[in-house]
Amino acid sequence: MKVVILAAGKGTRMLPLTKEIPKVLVEVNGKPFLYYVFKILHQAGLKDIGIVVGYKKEKIKDFLKKYDFKAELIEQKEQLGTGHAVLQAKDFVGQEDFIVYSGDNLYPVKDIKKIKHKDDFYYIGGLEAEEWQKYGVLVIKDNLLVEIKEKPTEFVSNVINTALYKLKPEIFPLLEQLKPSLRGEIELTDAINLLAQEQKVKVVAGEWWVDLGCKEDILRVTHFLEDNWEE
Repeated sequence: MKVVILAAGKGTRMLPLTKEIPKVLVEVNGKPFLYYVFKILHQAGLKDIGIVVGYKKEKIKDFLKKYDFKAELIEQKEQLGTGHAVLQAKDFVGQEDFIVYSGDNLYPVKDIKKIKHKDDFYYIGGLEAEEWQKYGVLVIKDNLLVEIKEKPTEFVSNVINTALYKLKPEIFPLLEQLKPSLRGEIELTDAINLLAQEQKVKVVAGEWWVDLGCKEDILRVTHFLEDNWEE
């Protein structure tokens, strides 16, 4: 199954570290964060990889050469949202099911293997969290997604969206028809919500999830890798 890594963003919450490199190349525990992403995907048996790039894309090209990783670079010329980013991978994906992996996240190999079903459903990774108010929350019924609610103020679920997806090529026409959100972006979650209304999205419970969102996360991710990483 093909994998599309989303790695086009500027990483403004990581400044000044991202002044010269994209966020996915910020070093953690002695290696660029993207190194760990590739290792996890390879351990999950996934090597047909496309990377949606934009900001400082030439640095990712250098990274691939340095570590001898193979991937197709897919340019997103304007950062217009996650849905728009996935849409850029339409030709790379072709007519096959595919995984979308956020380049600033780490997931266990088991979770990636659990989500790569070749069937009629879409899949989304979820994880129980105490501070659910900070995230997109998954409303679930009988293991099917009902709706993704972004940062709800009232409790609807404590299962958050970890931004790990298995999608089908039929999502591309949906993304092409979407209107920009209030923040002016084409949101992948808007398309997922439309599919959820048709009971086409299953939720996969995750074991853990590590997010490199801002500078304050670096120390936490470093400690996590020191305790858990094995080549």
